[in-house]
Amino acid sequence: MQFINNLLLDMDLDSRLVEYLSIIIKILLIGLICIAANFITKKIVIRIITRVVTNSKVKWGKIILERQVFRKLSHIVPAIIIYSFSSTFPAYQSIIEKLAITYIIIVALVFIESLLNVLNDIYQTYEISKVKPIKGYIQVVNIIIMTLGFILVISNLIGESPLILLSGIGALSAVVMLVFKDSLLGLVAGVQLTANDMVRVGDWIEMPKYGADGDVIDISLNTVKVQNFDKTITMIPSYALISDSFINWRGMQSSGGRRIKRHLYIDTSSITFCTEEMIEKFIKVHYLSDYIIQKEREITEYNVKNEIDRNNPVNGRALTNIGVFRAYINNYLKNHNGINQNMTLMVRQLAHSEHGLPIEIYAFTNSVQWAVYESVQSDIFDHLFAVAPEFGLKVFQNPSGADLRNMVEESKNKALIGKRSY
Repeated sequence: MQFINNLLLDMDLDSRLVEYLSIIIKILLIGLICIAANFITKKIVIRIITRVVTNSKVKWGKIILERQVFRKLSHIVPAIIIYSFSSTFPAYQSIIEKLAITYIIIVALVFIESLLNVLNDIYQTYEISKVKPIKGYIQVVNIIIMTLGFILVISNLIGESPLILLSGIGALSAVVMLVFKDSLLGLVAGVQLTANDMVRVGDWIEMPKYGADGDVIDISLNTVKVQNFDKTITMIPSYALISDSFINWRGMQSSGGRRIKRHLYIDTSSITFCTEEMIEKFIKVHYLSDYIIQKEREITEYNVKNEIDRNNPVNGRALTNIGVFRAYINNYLKNHNGINQNMTLMVRQLAHSEHGLPIEIYAFTNSVQWAVYESVQSDIFDHLFAVAPEFGLKVFQNPSGADLRNMVEESKNKALIGKRSY
């Protein structure tokens, strides 16, 4: 840049004016060079690279372009030019070099962060990423690199060796542990979650303590992001999945069946022995004909063999309407196209309570989809509530206001009829 000074001196200008003008011209010239280099880099070089990557068959090329890796790296070009021309200003050369190197380090850190994000994005295109996510580990590496970059920036600005700062950080390890407590806990939790395969992206988890009930959509260093079924987002600390209990419904989803476990309460006053008329009626039911024929033969043989007097219904064995109803439910479920026949299917009687006699349906649907599951479950119980009276059974429910009013009206009507007859 000495030729600029010589050119201005040849114009017979004042030496002080020459000094100021030469500085301004040099700054403008360097600025123009930086602008031209930045223009060439972004408008020509990056466009050529973008076109090459787009036309290539590399499937992760699009990810690199979306993360703007090359564009972020291009910011380093003006800093290199400024560093190269720092000797033009001897009085400020040291400051210019330090600032240029600082900028170069910052650009390099941004570039490395983008590369790590690209690595995570590429990894997520593979199925194994749902089982073994690496986002937490990448974030740890990013923190380490950023910390080292920060140390290099400080050491460059103060003109000291980075080793001196590193030794100082060793003395401040307690402070570092306090500042990065959540990150360290998250790292340990991430290792345990991955090693024990406790949770994956896409799992349905339920954690009432944090109001989480939905699908895991992201696992990072510090948090696990859950999208609830009402489309809200719940953020759970990673270490909370280690220290607290939660339900993971992955087993249900992978099994191919979702459990139905519900009760039907029967009014015990409606339970009775089957009469001949009831048996004739039941034998015509599609799901009961074989059962009734077999049971009647078995009961008759038992009573004849033991010389049972059936004039008294208490003696010997006999069918009951509740037993026939259980058999009907069992056969109905075995023929229901929404029930998984390869999994546990059971109709059982539980302990009697003040609400009546519970008949529990324990079965699995052949679909794990929520809407299908609820539809199948509702369809089954719609049918059972409607069919129970056909067996002479009453489904129990607590008396309502209408029931009490009907009872009062019936008692009044009976009293009125009694008076008239009297």
